[in-house]
Amino acid sequence: MKQYLIIGNSAAGISAVEAIRKDDKSSKVTVVSDEEGQAYCRCLISYYLAGDVRADKIFYRPESFYRENNVQLFSNKRVTGIDVKKNLVTCADNSQLNYDSLLISTGASAIVPDVKGINQKGVFVFRTINDAKGIESSLPGVKTACVLGGGLVGLKAAYALRKRKLDVKIIVKSKQILSQMLDNVAAGLVQKRLESYGIEVIIGQDAAEIIGDGKVKAVKLTDNKEIQCSLVVAGRGVSPNIDLAKAAGIKVNKGIIADSALRTSAANIFCAGDVSETYDLALGDFAVNALWTMAVEQGKASGMNMSGGKVDYPGSIGMNATEFFSLPIVSLGINKIKEGAQGYEQSQTLDAKNSIYKKIILKGNFLVGAVLIGNIKNSGVLLRLIRERINVSLFKDELLDENFGFARIIDSVKERERIYV
Repeated sequence: MKQYLIIGNSAAGISAVEAIRKDDKSSKVTVVSDEEGQAYCRCLISYYLAGDVRADKIFYRPESFYRENNVQLFSNKRVTGIDVKKNLVTCADNSQLNYDSLLISTGASAIVPDVKGINQKGVFVFRTINDAKGIESSLPGVKTACVLGGGLVGLKAAYALRKRKLDVKIIVKSKQILSQMLDNVAAGLVQKRLESYGIEVIIGQDAAEIIGDGKVKAVKLTDNKEIQCSLVVAGRGVSPNIDLAKAAGIKVNKGIIADSALRTSAANIFCAGDVSETYDLALGDFAVNALWTMAVEQGKASGMNMSGGKVDYPGSIGMNATEFFSLPIVSLGINKIKEGAQGYEQSQTLDAKNSIYKKIILKGNFLVGAVLIGNIKNSGVLLRLIRERINVSLFKDELLDENFGFARIIDSVKERERIYV
């Protein structure tokens, strides 16, 4: 019997377990997690903090999942080293675990900004359920909160805190919110919606210092203005947890480099999820796409290959889908054409009155990106066009039409076995 070892107990790790158990019912499967208890949906923690979702509704799989799949789960156990020659991992408690096939699905960690006073009581990051619970427990008596960062993490935290009736201020260093997933027009519509619900967005400023006496009292901006507050959430995004792999001599870049089978550069070791760097179908290059759906797909593919399958993972795509105060937002692939980039073209439509914006980006006869605000009904069709690199020359001028849909492309799509969820 083989020994499967999975580091990480979230979307990628759980999907790998399920894929392994479809092919191998009897071999030993061990999951090691530095978090407590069963897997949960990380993407729901903002809705938990907002009070929209109860704590018992964010679990990804029931507690019985591990028993039913004959999985040994080690919670609150941190892996500190991998010996690729001995097929052995070492944990912080000095225990060791052997493996025949290893999956590194260590995810990513919140980026903590280098700001004076960042260690004051009342300053939080926003990545785990424990982060959300910590923020929740600090809310009594809090009137004003500052969120550092205008990315998706920061905006989700701001949304949750505003739903809790706090006065919320988002401090954004760049020229717009959501700069990694939207252009300035789309960002403007989202900012307007946030402001209409009482969230103040401060553009072009950064936190120079968090003022306090051990507990947060205010945030000092780069223009020396001080904002009185008693809660700060650092929402500057995440960084892939590659240190473990890097120390083991496994090839890394921004993430762990994965081939088309999700194998790493080390024998018998695979990677999946937010820590993996895979081929990006829209960019035509390798990238880290830290998304729940990608983690599920990669976990499934890696699990199948760990258990003897020969699944080719075609690649990932950067995409985000979210909603703030009933305004839906979808970003697929390339969302902005870089200055000087050759061979790209874009088209867009804007209905500012109704907060509806659609934009597509093409390279030749292939769709490589889209941004949809307000009306997202064709997002699934556009995603398939990007993922399967379908030549759109026959309906290129129809992509933004209200009536464009799957029926128009059905003769062009590739019918093939899919591992996607």
